[in-house]
Amino acid sequence: MKLVLLAEDEYGNAEVLRLLLEAEGFRVAPASNGKLALELLGGEKPAVILTDFMMPHVTGGELGQAVRANPLLEDIPIIVMSGTHEAVVRESFTDYDAFVEKPYAADSLLQLVGHFAVHGRANQAGGNPELAAPKLDASLQRFLRGLKV
Repeated sequence: MKLVLLAEDEYGNAEVLRLLLEAEGFRVAPASNGKLALELLGGEKPAVILTDFMMPHVTGGELGQAVRANPLLEDIPIIVMSGTHEAVVRESFTDYDAFVEKPYAADSLLQLVGHFAVHGRANQAGGNPELAAPKLDASLQRFLRGLKV
């Protein structure tokens, strides 16, 4: 079973995501903020990092920057979730593999996590998942462009 590092500071959201991911066959390492997520990265390397953007102590953007700066971790796909617009996220962090605006469709998010867990990063240069669009099915392409599926 592949490991997903889930960094989400809202307990209800984190618990629902944990249950959904586990039901899909993933193991989940939950972290209530980016600082705890960084500490968890000292253990088993996750297949995917699913992180909220706005968190206390260390934001999802700061978490992403730390991951990309570490040669042992830089190849982990990062999915950023936020209730804010993607443009705000891009002001501080651009090297993520997918952006998911809250609220999201749970089945599409699970499909996205599953895709990255199997195939790895969408774009090794980061920041533009549409460059890897031929690898993704049509529903994931629409999801990554921010359309409702």
